[in-house]
Amino acid sequence: MTKGNSTKITDELYQYVLAHNPPLDEVQRGLVRTTWEKFPESAGMQSAEEQGPLLAFLVRLTGARHIVEVGTFTGFSALSLAQALPADGRLITCDVSQEWTAYAREAWRAAGVADRIELRIAPALETLRAMPAKPHIDMAYVDADKENQILYWEELVPRLCPGGLIVTDNTLFHGTVLDESPTGRGASVRAFNEHAMADTRMESVLLAISDGLTLSRKR
Repeated sequence: MTKGNSTKITDELYQYVLAHNPPLDEVQRGLVRTTWEKFPESAGMQSAEEQGPLLAFLVRLTGARHIVEVGTFTGFSALSLAQALPADGRLITCDVSQEWTAYAREAWRAAGVADRIELRIAPALETLRAMPAKPHIDMAYVDADKENQILYWEELVPRLCPGGLIVTDNTLFHGTVLDESPTGRGASVRAFNEHAMADTRMESVLLAISDGLTLSRKR
């Protein structure tokens, strides 16, 4: 089977895409720039620029009021999610790094959304397992270590409200999902993709956005 669309995303075409999406605001742009300046070797973990407006769009589309994020890094995705929440909305975001998230806290304050975000510094599985077991989450964004993706999924799905959405990043993982190696992060992502597709509690679509983005809705 051949792919239906052979458009190659050149640098010029990528800039065209960005120009035809909602622009990042001053705080978002400053955070993206600071992340690359302060953490050049890790900055690739930051969600792609076009994903900020997409995440905000999904919050508004679903009417989400209670969001959980797994993997904060320097806070770009949390900022985008929180800006789209209603004033009484709540985002809980999980990370283990005080250093990275210090820049997140600063950006959230500058954007005026710090009161909507609760940062929990601890292993994400501990944070998720401490949450109420009943369905109460409207939307989740998972962009963290790939080895634990299935475990995060299994903690999130029972806590997700009917019709709720899980957005999982890096589900193509630089194309390594096609590698035959039984170990490594590519193998972990491949295993997650199979797990998500087979889960009858959810319906999922894997999109070729940035490094792969899977949208999963609870039935």
